[in-house]
Amino acid sequence: MTAPLAYIPRIRDYYVALGYGEPYRWARHGDVPFAPLRKPLREARIAIVTTAVRHDPARGAQGPGAAYNGAAKFFAVYSDTTATDPDLRIAHIAYDRDHTDATDQGSWFPLRALRRLAAAGEIGAVAPRFHGLPTNRSQRITREVDAPEIVARCRADGVDAVVLVPNCPVCHQSCALAAHALEAAGISTVLMGCALDLVEHIGVPRLLFSDFPLGNGAGLPHDPGAQLASARMAVMLLAAAKRPRTTWRSPQVWSGRTDWKRDYSNAALLTAEEIATRRAAFDAAKRDARSG
Repeated sequence: MTAPLAYIPRIRDYYVALGYGEPYRWARHGDVPFAPLRKPLREARIAIVTTAVRHDPARGAQGPGAAYNGAAKFFAVYSDTTATDPDLRIAHIAYDRDHTDATDQGSWFPLRALRRLAAAGEIGAVAPRFHGLPTNRSQRITREVDAPEIVARCRADGVDAVVLVPNCPVCHQSCALAAHALEAAGISTVLMGCALDLVEHIGVPRLLFSDFPLGNGAGLPHDPGAQLASARMAVMLLAAAKRPRTTWRSPQVWSGRTDWKRDYSNAALLTAEEIATRRAAFDAAKRDARSG
């Protein structure tokens, strides 16, 4: 088993190669709030917070095989019912498009797996709504606007705990900051993520780490059994953790190509033309964010 990919230095070197100056400063916390789960799992109502977006065909190509599409990005918290299966897409600029085909929603949105746990009596219930959290490079906006809104909606739904599933690197930061706000409000959280060094740098109450390409935080694609096992580990961690910064590592092994850690945002593998193309795409993404 290889070591986890170190995202912080890889991303730093990548954006330096694209011609940006000062590296992005990730959030970092000495103190991490921690709220013990107040009910047994079999009685707990659990919500999902996702950074995926509801599919809107009017916004252009999204999801499987699509290039980055800034028009699909969302900028405000949204909520939707868990009574039916939504059509969610991961449209972020920095999830692993080379090794993630984004054809199985269950690998980034654990609703079906949590329903199975509720039906088996392993958790009390899935909350009536899930909530969409924007991927925001502005830590201030996440802390002051988006995270409080997530807390308010989870309180309104009588939630005992929240499973947060990010996709891209900034998603991991946004979910970590939302987890801080939820825990400070007395709601237990667990983050299902794939960027170990980034999340542990920021600091979260509980992390279930899967050593998979970004975009697969909820489990192996097209493997409902593995997704159920991932969801089960996540909710067990909700109950088992006794202190913040508790990380469990999933024993599951990535089922796709093994060269994804070498390939991800590796500037050393790119031609000058590819670097210029990616720079243009990132500049476009920033314009979309400013206009949103």
